[in-house]
Amino acid sequence: MSDLPHENDQPDPLDAFEELIAEETDRDPDLAVIEAGSRTLRTQGGPPQADVPARPEDPEVDRALREVEAELAGRWGETKLEPSVSRIAALMDVLGEPQRSYPSIHITGTNGKTSTARMIEALLGAFDLRTGRYTSPHVQSVTERISLDGAPISAERFIETYQDIKPYVEMVDGLQEYRLSFFEVLTGMAYAAFADAPVDVAVVEVGMGGSWDATNVIDGDVAVVTPISLDHTDRLGSTPGEIAAEKGGIIKQDATVILAQQPVDAAQVLLKKAVEVDATVAREGLEFGVVARQVAVGGQLVTLRGLGGEYPEVYLPLHGAHQAHNAAVALAAVEAFFGVGSLRAEPLDIDTVRKAFAAVSSPGRLEVVRRSPTIVLDAAHNPAGAEVTAEAVREAFDFTRLIGVIGASADKNVRGLLEAFEPIFAEVVVTQNSTHRAMDADELAAIAVEVFGEERVQVEPRLPEALEAAITLAEEEGEFAGGGVLVTGSVITVGEARLLLGKG
Repeated sequence: MSDLPHENDQPDPLDAFEELIAEETDRDPDLAVIEAGSRTLRTQGGPPQADVPARPEDPEVDRALREVEAELAGRWGETKLEPSVSRIAALMDVLGEPQRSYPSIHITGTNGKTSTARMIEALLGAFDLRTGRYTSPHVQSVTERISLDGAPISAERFIETYQDIKPYVEMVDGLQEYRLSFFEVLTGMAYAAFADAPVDVAVVEVGMGGSWDATNVIDGDVAVVTPISLDHTDRLGSTPGEIAAEKGGIIKQDATVILAQQPVDAAQVLLKKAVEVDATVAREGLEFGVVARQVAVGGQLVTLRGLGGEYPEVYLPLHGAHQAHNAAVALAAVEAFFGVGSLRAEPLDIDTVRKAFAAVSSPGRLEVVRRSPTIVLDAAHNPAGAEVTAEAVREAFDFTRLIGVIGASADKNVRGLLEAFEPIFAEVVVTQNSTHRAMDADELAAIAVEVFGEERVQVEPRLPEALEAAITLAEEEGEFAGGGVLVTGSVITVGEARLLLGKG
């Protein structure tokens, strides 16, 4: 039987859920799911923090954090963009250029950025470097976006950082045509927090694109480009090559560029950019890559070829061939940061590499959150992401009957997403998340019927009922059979499902 609440229970849990969602998800759901790491600050000690922090227990701290969140929410959201770095550059100027006080690894691409960033962070931390990681968007708490040594900064530190830079933000607001956006202020906070820590290296994920992304006021010593595919085509371009031209803006003079496997036109654009700025390029499949991989309990065992040689029998507790490729990219990026392949010939210490990868987590990426039946969350939100997720599900899980719960954003290629999942779903329950950009459940159902057939589609506009329905369908296989549920289609759908299933 499902342990989700039923409508006849008192009090109605949906009321509390909707209130929590309204408080926790007041941000753009458009980008990849971001969660914070699991290690604490070395200088602070204490028990490890959760991947996704809860609200502060202290009422005063919680009140102060809500005030900061409200002020940030009053600015331009992440879907309203003015392609310029002039405002964030002005903020960095009055703050004393904090982003230039530490080296950085800058990451762009379409899919795989978050997992790759987390792997890079884990590797650097294993080699005793203090790391800062900046990612977006957040799942439940805005504090997730800024991490130090693998752990999200505390609510108290987040509030303090905001108050520290607020006078400078207001100064820049008064001098610019447009006020600094939500994302620009958070970027300034991250760079200031990293300088204040201080960190040895910053791992920075692009919000969208590259050239005019707010993060691009750093000059990354290493530029990482994960696989490029079609997404945000209204802003970045209609072909992989056009999108690559924008993302290639993070490649700076004399940097080292780590290129994941790319479409031919994207690779050509990125290589041309690297030549123009005298950057050194390492390409997956040529200078580094995945030598071998096999499925293991809870993940996979991989042999990676890095810039300095092979790294055999590395356990990676994540599912799917795409995660093995992300691991190869992350390893090459860290090798490049340490000068392996240029300043030094020997590879990184294999035991340290194995220890780092074994500790990696990536919530929202084929994350198992419940058993009997198994419920898996995955934040795939475009066709390319859905294809690799479907392939990984086939490989890693022995489902005899898999039910999909899909809630998508209206501005995505929903048909392509559904077509990628169609072969692995016995039935699909279409729903919608709580944000204004969610596709209407009936509109999504109409497309799903064309892809799956009417008999395989069920409509439940509210996510709690959609989960309940999917669990019921999966349980038709029997308690000891191989029924399962995959919740996917949107960052927010996955985030809200995490809350409902007790992961928040």
